[in-house]
Amino acid sequence: MDAKTNRTAGATREHVADTSLDLIFRDARTYYGWLPKPVEEADLRALYELAKLPPTSSNICPQRIVFVKSAEAKERLKPCLKPGNVDKTMAASVTAVLGVDTAFYEHLETLAPHAVGRREVYIADPDLAWRAAFRNATLQGAYLILAARALGLDCGPMSGFLHDAVDETFFPGGRVKSNFLVNIGYGDPASLRPRGARFGFDDVCQIL
Repeated sequence: MDAKTNRTAGATREHVADTSLDLIFRDARTYYGWLPKPVEEADLRALYELAKLPPTSSNICPQRIVFVKSAEAKERLKPCLKPGNVDKTMAASVTAVLGVDTAFYEHLETLAPHAVGRREVYIADPDLAWRAAFRNATLQGAYLILAARALGLDCGPMSGFLHDAVDETFFPGGRVKSNFLVNIGYGDPASLRPRGARFGFDDVCQIL
């Protein structure tokens, strides 16, 4: 069983083994090059089934995803990319175009019946609605990366693209706005850069 049990104060808590923590966090890296190994549709479906589960505010789930996988779709994405991101994106098996549904509140009846009353609040305050949508869709993007790593996939998230072009190409109609892109596949170890520094706990954290 890939879990450890920690019993404190009469409570039983399980956590994943160190090997899983290595896979998802410690040894996981951002990849800039890719091996020619495909990610199949079944893999993407399994990825979404995991990534959809963690929390969003009132379960609003504002993220929308276009998985760019086919050669034709890649050619449509190519002119939307900034030059430094073209080669690595074209080489990736899949690029997830992550979007934000600006009218997420239209689904409250299904996703959050307890919060249906907030629909009119969001409609009356577009800034509040956008902040809720962007914050939670970005959270969901992070969940997607962690879920991909947990399934043995590698990721290369990036923001170097033309938002208006991506929106027009993959989210026509204006309701969904692009957030960021995630290249997904099997990373080429030769493309890795040295891991950048991270802050220590005492540099950025307080316990009050």
